Amino acid sequence: MDQKKFASEALPLAQLLGWAATGELQLPDFQRDWVWDDNHIRSLLASISLSYPIGAIMTLETGNPDVRFAPRSIRGAPARVKEPSFLLLDGQQRLTSLFLALRSHDPVPTKDQHGKKIGRHYYANIAKCIESREDREEEAIVSVPADRIVRSDFGRRVDMDLNSQDEAIASDMFPLDIVLDGEATMDWQMAYLKPGPDADQRYIKWKKFNEQIIKAFQNYEVPTIRLVKATQKEAVCQVFEKVNTGGVTLTVFELLTATYAVDDFRLRDDWRARKERLRRARALRRLDETNFLQIVSLLATLSRREAHPKDDPEGDRAPAVSCKRRAILRLPKDDYEKWADTASAGLDSAATFLRELRIFHDRDVPYSTQIVPLAAILGLLGKDAEVLAARQRLRQWFWCGVFGEMYSGTTETRFANDVQDCVAWIQDDAEVPRTVRDAQFQAERLLTMSTRNSAAYKGLHALHMTRGSRDLLSGVAVDLAKFTDSAIDIHHVFPKKWCDRQEDERIRTVAESAVNKAAISAFANKVIGGNAPSVYVRQLEAKGGMDAADLDGLLRSHEIDPAALRRDDFETFFNHRFERLLTCIEEAMGKPVNRNEDRNESPFFDPKGMKRVEEIRRLIREGESQTVEFKSTGRRNLRTGEKDVAMEWAVMKTICAFMNGHGGILLVGVGDDGEIVGIDQDYPFVKPGNQDGWEQWLTDLILKSSGGVAATDIDVTFVGVDGETVARVGVRRGAEPVYATPMKGDRKPVFFVRMGVTTQGLSVEEVVPYIRRRWPK
Repeated sequence: MDQKKFASEALPLAQLLGWAATGELQLPDFQRDWVWDDNHIRSLLASISLSYPIGAIMTLETGNPDVRFAPRSIRGAPARVKEPSFLLLDGQQRLTSLFLALRSHDPVPTKDQHGKKIGRHYYANIAKCIESREDREEEAIVSVPADRIVRSDFGRRVDMDLNSQDEAIASDMFPLDIVLDGEATMDWQMAYLKPGPDADQRYIKWKKFNEQIIKAFQNYEVPTIRLVKATQKEAVCQVFEKVNTGGVTLTVFELLTATYAVDDFRLRDDWRARKERLRRARALRRLDETNFLQIVSLLATLSRREAHPKDDPEGDRAPAVSCKRRAILRLPKDDYEKWADTASAGLDSAATFLRELRIFHDRDVPYSTQIVPLAAILGLLGKDAEVLAARQRLRQWFWCGVFGEMYSGTTETRFANDVQDCVAWIQDDAEVPRTVRDAQFQAERLLTMSTRNSAAYKGLHALHMTRGSRDLLSGVAVDLAKFTDSAIDIHHVFPKKWCDRQEDERIRTVAESAVNKAAISAFANKVIGGNAPSVYVRQLEAKGGMDAADLDGLLRSHEIDPAALRRDDFETFFNHRFERLLTCIEEAMGKPVNRNEDRNESPFFDPKGMKRVEEIRRLIREGESQTVEFKSTGRRNLRTGEKDVAMEWAVMKTICAFMNGHGGILLVGVGDDGEIVGIDQDYPFVKPGNQDGWEQWLTDLILKSSGGVAATDIDVTFVGVDGETVARVGVRRGAEPVYATPMKGDRKPVFFVRMGVTTQGLSVEEVVPYIRRRWPK
């Protein structure tokens, strides 16, 4: 049978207040301050005078070495005259009010009904007390100012002065701060009953007052629940919160602060110093003391688990990695001191990591909770987290958490799993973390992501910036300086006012989705206003002193189709950007998004691809330009009928030049004269011999010639035109310079640019100034 955890008894009020005076009864340091106002105190005193119940109090026997809280004296009592025998868990407001009013003899430091600070002494009006029980609270129990003088007429008239015993007796006002002191009460009684012309009347009044009031206070008993010494710490804390009527949950930080104070460790001061340092990183400003304790707990419990013997089948189970409330409450001071610096270092690294992902402000952090495992992981990895392979895996884990929306519910268990999984994944090449494995992104989710309330919404725009999105007026990359100086925020691409004017309800329905929003500076957004895109693009060009090709390159950096924008073609814009954003998410998560079989998630889905066919025909009609080029094939030489590396090199040169310029569109399967040839000509030279094989060939070509970064900057779609398949290769402006390396012969990298409708390689002397101009620091 379990040992009984509590005892209940009724203790005299005088005894409880006496314990408070001697320090036998004190408060645990985690108790919040006493806050009762004058009205509450008078009502409480009236209840006791009527022998009404005021509720039970709860105490905890001290002496359990596992449940040690720093004590502090009840307000008004001498400061810690001894180690307490009991700690007051519930009833602080009531018992403190009674101690101050009935035992301290000093003015009670309280507040009036308006919250103004006042000092008060409490008296019982003898005549009123014995006249009526109903008026006891309103008129019989009286509070007077700290100087014991009651005034009226804005302080100009003295109505009652109680500074001497004679004056109090003359006014029939008994001071309640002596009611529990038998000797003082007897002395007051003798003075009240001294011989005089009205002695008989005073005797009758005093007899009634003594029976009804004095004895009510002196004999009053308070129901008390006493938690026994063996009660565990987490049970004490849970009980405290369930009975605490303050309405504010006690935090684990407050509990540990009281626990560590026993060993003279000031947790609050330690956190204050760390917080000041962390606040320098804007992205961490929502991190609080409880989050910090969670990080420390993850580090400490993982260390204990790893130190547990693994080869003893008969031994105890390995301790769990945890940062739940129970685990934090059990965090020894020594463990805190051991791991707090590692947690702080992990947070410093987390701030750097977030900056790398272009997350600069706390409002832009997708999940502030995800910082907890991130900091623990980085703290444990230390320098191991700074190598490229580790960084890539950390980014994949982070984006899977964001776009999989894995941190939207209960998170403590995920914290523990992620810390263990990610550290093992990075250090020991263990299995993929559960967050990476389980994360899924539904394509339709893009349509409903519309505000910063969505973590995925914030993550998507940070992802844009990591991919090199640029300001639409200055062309400068949206980095930390630009984000701060130009007030860049998330704004509509097709303005809301323009969308509201359209008859097509589908446009109005998705106007607020992330697909129609981009990181735009306040200046550029002012130029955009509520204008149609076909109007504001010209205004941006004029304000920015740039030509159409320059602006098109900036638009492509946001995954925006410039041609669709210039035609006010919302449908084409939306479908193009919808697909590009899904591709970005796939690349970040390292896995495909979930799609319908016919990929019809966009409300503007074109099952026959007629919009894309129209675009291809328009591009062919307009001919090659600085941002458009045609190639008959990718691998096959139409003259010889054989595979020709020169064809591949021509494709790579164009892609490289587009990346080093304004971006562009390469149509493969279209001859220089606009004749549609089709990429089917290449199928015999790719495996498998179909569209998938052709796309894989192109990806491999870019990877081998220009690297993985370049490969992520293309978007391939296949369009059936006049019975032939044309590959539309959309190329983004590169976030950094791109070189192309020939597959055969001289393997020296070459830097290509577009000059009019041609592609040219630059000499070494020409490359440096070009790069400085195109990618200014």
